[in-house]
Amino acid sequence: MRYAIQAEGLAKHYGATKALDGVGLVVPQGRLLGVLGPNGAGKTTAVRVLATLIRPDAGRAEVGGFDVVRDAHQVRSLIGLTGQYASVDESLTGTENLVMIGRLLDLPRRAAKARAAELLTRFELTEAADRAAKTYSGGMRRRLDLAASLVGRPQVLFLDEPTTGLDPRSRTELWGVVRSLIADGVTVLLTTQYLEEADQLADDIVVFDHGRVIASGTPDELKATTGTQVLELKPVDGERLGQAESVVATVVGVRPDVAEGRVSVRVKDPAVVPAIVRALDDLGVVAAELTLRKSSLDEVFLALTGDNPAQPARHVKEAVSA
Repeated sequence: MRYAIQAEGLAKHYGATKALDGVGLVVPQGRLLGVLGPNGAGKTTAVRVLATLIRPDAGRAEVGGFDVVRDAHQVRSLIGLTGQYASVDESLTGTENLVMIGRLLDLPRRAAKARAAELLTRFELTEAADRAAKTYSGGMRRRLDLAASLVGRPQVLFLDEPTTGLDPRSRTELWGVVRSLIADGVTVLLTTQYLEEADQLADDIVVFDHGRVIASGTPDELKATTGTQVLELKPVDGERLGQAESVVATVVGVRPDVAEGRVSVRVKDPAVVPAIVRALDDLGVVAAELTLRKSSLDEVFLALTGDNPAQPARHVKEAVSA
């Protein structure tokens, strides 16, 4: 298997702060790696190292087969980068922004204009092409910013929280664009604070905390790390919520959470479900909803980063079998 991104033992310190503390990761060509982690976990620092914006203090990394320190110029010719905030020139039009990027990349003027028109069409910005970027909505600016990162036809694209601040519709539209890039064979490393975003887009996920990778795997593998499923119960009669809570606590042996008229609890054995149904039936409590689902990425994220942030990294496949 060929890897578009490989990193081993990356370290970056700012005084006593270890922004990166021995990070290792790999991204196969044509796949999307989602990078999750709390604020300050080291996600953006890792992107900046891989994009040759800063040098690591230790470790090594390759992008497209080139070393990010020794072959920085070659790496830059292969990559695109979209940061947390739109970086387009707001006084220029959409076309002017993209043509400027093309010219900076040494494209002939005619080729730069053609590439700009192609990208404006792809990102549904043609009607706004001759308007100043400052008149664009937040979602339009993010699409223009992403288009700017694609002018040079990058093989590897770094997206550092690209949907921050976008409304749900604009976020969904940007997801569609990212999916189309993956379909075209572009390798993507995506950092995000939206766990649903990682669940929707990522082939693989790594979780950062305190400058380390503390877990990695596919979304389903990560969800399996808790070793539990989540049972949720909502009675038809809200006044009998207390009885439902008592039944669940007795059968499962754990005091459940109660919020918004429903009871929820982590369970290891799905066999508790019929036992709960029988106990509810004995009391005459009718369930409006009774579900047993996998843990969400939100729940996995809290489990991984909440109690033991300095735990050593291990691959999820190893964690599941441990």
